[in-house]
Amino acid sequence: MKRRDFIKTTALSGAVLGFPTIVPASVFGKNAPSNKIHIGQIGCGRIARDHDLPGTWKHDVGRIVAVSDVDSKRMKEGKELVEKYYSDKMGKPYMDVKQYGDYREMLLDKDIDAVIISTPDHWHSQPAMEAALAGKHIYLQKPTSLTIKEGRQLTDLVKRTGVVVQLGTQQRSSPQFRIAAELVRNGRIGKLHTVRIGLPGDPSGPEAIPMTVPKNLNFDMWLGSTPELPYSEIGVHPQEGYDRPGWLRHENYGAGMITGWGQHHFDSAAWGMDTELTGPRYIEAVAEFPRSGFWNVHGDFMVKAEYDNGITMLTSGGYPNGIRYEGTEGWVWVSRGSYVASASDPVSQGESAKALDASDPRLLESVIGPNEIHLYKSEDQHGNWLECIQSGKEPISPIEVGHRSCSVCLISHVAMKVGRRLEWDVNAERFVNDDEANAHLSRPQRAPYGTDYVKV
Repeated sequence: MKRRDFIKTTALSGAVLGFPTIVPASVFGKNAPSNKIHIGQIGCGRIARDHDLPGTWKHDVGRIVAVSDVDSKRMKEGKELVEKYYSDKMGKPYMDVKQYGDYREMLLDKDIDAVIISTPDHWHSQPAMEAALAGKHIYLQKPTSLTIKEGRQLTDLVKRTGVVVQLGTQQRSSPQFRIAAELVRNGRIGKLHTVRIGLPGDPSGPEAIPMTVPKNLNFDMWLGSTPELPYSEIGVHPQEGYDRPGWLRHENYGAGMITGWGQHHFDSAAWGMDTELTGPRYIEAVAEFPRSGFWNVHGDFMVKAEYDNGITMLTSGGYPNGIRYEGTEGWVWVSRGSYVASASDPVSQGESAKALDASDPRLLESVIGPNEIHLYKSEDQHGNWLECIQSGKEPISPIEVGHRSCSVCLISHVAMKVGRRLEWDVNAERFVNDDEANAHLSRPQRAPYGTDYVKV
């Protein structure tokens, strides 16, 4: 029996017998790596080191066996980080973690079952599509895509291939977000009519001084499908350390905080609004954009989204960072509280220190009855992904839900750009009678990179 088949068959057998789907290492013995889910890490920067690698390697059912990065220095440091973790844990030298300067070579490795994609935003959809075609299960950092078109291309392909894809919207695995959504869905605050989301913008910055490309960086591949720009360190990532990278603040590579954290909050809000597989009918926005400097993503903003179920969602940096559900009989507030995904999270904990609150504290003690709505329960986003690889069940943050929450981010950004109220056809995934707005739903892709060049 092939190792990959063994993993799934063993898990299914365990489920039938009533055992947990993630089989502890003690069942096989610590020296049975052939029974583990072999994982490759694509992108070895800040979010990989602080969040995705630690979130995955703590689960003994998986093993990080390979790393890939277009920056050879970061790739080497990623390899060393993984090897040190396992060596310290096992009390002996860990296996030689493979290195791939081109992740596509990693995808050819038949011994790798799954990949974690922790790359810049413009490098999410393409490697995820290629990984799905290679039969690899995928943990994909948000945002799901750079454009609506990319997101739909990826989503349709994942459904066709059947691989397990978990979006990195880990708020779903923080209990307070599920509790808040269940309270709202079960009518504890009456009829929901308004949702207010606090989401910051980004400040402007200095001009970028063209610099010589470091020898350790494949800058052409780093740019990928985006237009060519001169290299500058503030436009890519720090060459020393792993602070928040400058690419997050340039529209060549993303849309700023509306996608950077927006997908987290829009995804969580949709859980409580019961709009996970749909989107708003109307959307409008105002936003400030920098008038100078290299960084050009939005600053202060306000977005208004109106849904067919009568709910209005308002998003702005003027609100505290988190989500407030308002109903006819009260309100519920939810935030990350003390949780941070990385050491350089852009919002201070003080702004969202209270993880769960309500107009009446007794609401928070309300018990959801057996005949009421119970939402998917997960206590760990990466662990849920690994469990679903074994069991074949749908993860807590599946691809269609991820695409829909990302779509709200992207059409919000379009509304910022055009500056008028737009009507969104959620089924056609186009704006109604607005060619200018629809022109923002895709971007030209610089060959040979981009989702349009993936042979499906």
